[in-house]
Amino acid sequence: MNLPLQRPLRAPHPAKIETVLPERAFGAPGAVPQQPTIEAERLYRKQRLAAGYRLFARNGFDMGGAGHITARDPELVDHFWVNPAGVHFSRITVSDLMLVSHEGEIVQPPAHAKPRLNRAAFAIHSELHKARPDVVAAAHSHSLYGKAWSALGRLLDPLTQDSAAFYDDHSIFAEFSGVVLDTSEGEKIAAALGPRKAVILQNHGILTVGQSVEAAVWRYLALENACQVQLLAEAAGQTRPMPPEVARHTAGQVGSEIGGVYAFQPYWDVVSEEEPDLFD
Repeated sequence: MNLPLQRPLRAPHPAKIETVLPERAFGAPGAVPQQPTIEAERLYRKQRLAAGYRLFARNGFDMGGAGHITARDPELVDHFWVNPAGVHFSRITVSDLMLVSHEGEIVQPPAHAKPRLNRAAFAIHSELHKARPDVVAAAHSHSLYGKAWSALGRLLDPLTQDSAAFYDDHSIFAEFSGVVLDTSEGEKIAAALGPRKAVILQNHGILTVGQSVEAAVWRYLALENACQVQLLAEAAGQTRPMPPEVARHTAGQVGSEIGGVYAFQPYWDVVSEEEPDLFD
């Protein structure tokens, strides 16, 4: 009798904080997982942030090192964790994440990399975190389909179940004026985002936010996919968007915060097992 080959099990990394997902029916609301102490919550967010960068690298969202994901600190809420500029996303580790204040001061430098702060990351994310106290994480890069769709200056249509997650919950920032290096430009992007979960930066790319690192990163993956799908569908012929009431109902089923945590989990399982050096 031939038994199926089984992948050998790896011992869990001693620092790894596993996700405890709440039991829920599909589409039902649920609370985003919280750790019992501030220290544990900080490490939890940093681990998912490092994994988010690894996932961006795996998906090719690393052109020229442009892009950034941030996570608000659970104690110093006017500070956020971000990658050091110049380190490839595939090599980001927990210990190399930097703690940055909303004034642009590097409060905790990376353990090994040079403490370089991406000025665009600061200009955009500091203003987003100021404007949206509910936002824990924000994600942006120069991914291919997000850039292509941004050049059209349009909102996405609810063409599929997945893209309906963004129905009536994303916006356009149409005032591109070059690389974002000034916080006044970040203020405008934050205003364009408003209370929504994503914004299309015209002639630039896409940006997503969430009440957890997991939701922000998953939404970026999903929004990039939605841009790709609509570009393909419109190239093939006449599209048939959902009726508004169907799109709104579907958005409530697939677009929740806890839904983002669930959707992120399989990616976390793979990258945290295959790349355990992210915990270093």
